[in-house]
Amino acid sequence: MQNQPRHNATPESGDPHAGEPLIAPIDGANAYDLQRQLDARLNPGETEASEADVSTANVAQSKTSRTPRRFVKAAAGIAIVAVFGWLPLRALFQTSSVEAVVNSRLVTLRSPIDGKVSAGSGLAGDLGIVGEGTFILRVVNPRGDRVRLDDLRSQMSRLENERPSLVSKIASARAAQKDLARQATLFTAGRIRQLEARIAEIQTSIEAAAARREEAAAAVERASSLIKSGSVSSVELGRLTRDQTIAQQTEMGARRRLDATQVELTAAREGTFLGDSYNDRPSSVQRGEEMRQRADELTADVAHADAQISWLTDEIESERSRYISRSEADIKFPIAGRIWEVMTAPGEDVRAGQPLIRLLDCSGAVVTANVTESVYNGLQLGSLAHFRPNAGGAELAGTVVNLTGAAGPAANLAINPVALSKEPYRATISVPDLNDGSNDCPVGRTGRVIFSTDTARKS
Repeated sequence: MQNQPRHNATPESGDPHAGEPLIAPIDGANAYDLQRQLDARLNPGETEASEADVSTANVAQSKTSRTPRRFVKAAAGIAIVAVFGWLPLRALFQTSSVEAVVNSRLVTLRSPIDGKVSAGSGLAGDLGIVGEGTFILRVVNPRGDRVRLDDLRSQMSRLENERPSLVSKIASARAAQKDLARQATLFTAGRIRQLEARIAEIQTSIEAAAARREEAAAAVERASSLIKSGSVSSVELGRLTRDQTIAQQTEMGARRRLDATQVELTAAREGTFLGDSYNDRPSSVQRGEEMRQRADELTADVAHADAQISWLTDEIESERSRYISRSEADIKFPIAGRIWEVMTAPGEDVRAGQPLIRLLDCSGAVVTANVTESVYNGLQLGSLAHFRPNAGGAELAGTVVNLTGAAGPAANLAINPVALSKEPYRATISVPDLNDGSNDCPVGRTGRVIFSTDTARKS
């Protein structure tokens, strides 16, 4: 028998689903959904009970799996509230500043002289810290006073021009002295020979006088023997006696001349000349002595000129240094720092003492903070503190080094503490780690200062 197609039940059969297809097509349904629909068509009661049980089981399973997730979410929420709520609460109970800013002392460079400014390599725009001794500016005064320097140089030139003349005069005096000394030597030798010849002549005269004395004595002796016989008159005897006396005196006078000539010879040999018509020294010797004295005086003049030249050399160098310092001045960094403010320009005429440049002393960076009155009254010099930068990073330890309160703050700071206007009470904190030599010099960075509770009373 041929298979006949299955027809749906008619409404007269009593089937509640009569006239409907057994499985209605469902768009996007899978095999499980089709099976469930088929069971529902074939066993309506059982299918509903089964679906109720499955629904109840799913609800119970959903409740069971949802409970841990709720606990986890609750714990996470409590942790988030604790973390983000504790930070403001801790900040509320901390003793801290209202405002704080990194500050540094200023060094003002002033012009040491009057003059015109010329630029230096230190203004090239380097943003880092410039080392100590770096050249910045030069001030030149073309109208510097150099009268004393010119006067010293004039004296130096005069002495240098006179010195060769003095040396030449000394040489001439020495030559004249040598010539006169030679003449004096010749005169001395001639004088000695003259005196020796005179002595020989006197000795001859003495011998002749002695011979005449002996002859006169013999004649007197003969006349004395003949006068008794009357051969010789008394007049003749008297004449012969007188001749004898004259001969004796003549011999004696010759001997005295010999003694005097011996004295002159001895003096001549010793360099001293005795005579009636001249002094103790001849003119050549006297002129030689004068030339020696003249040469000595000229030598002393040369020594004095040399001393003056040496003194003038040192004085000219010193005056030149003073003139350069008064006419030209190099402005250099006295410390390692950064240019904060330039108050002049190349070509500008400046006066002595006029401010030219302000430098940041990056080796002395501090933190300026303003605090409430209660916090200020609890601080003291040496109180410990920590600076917390707003830009992030680790806290930096420091010490309170100045408490100005409501008084006027120091005027040599880069940032005037008056700019911190939320509270009138101010403190300065030294933070050594800001001066670590990192070429940063972070002046102007803001943050917050937290004071240690053992040295400050809470507000």
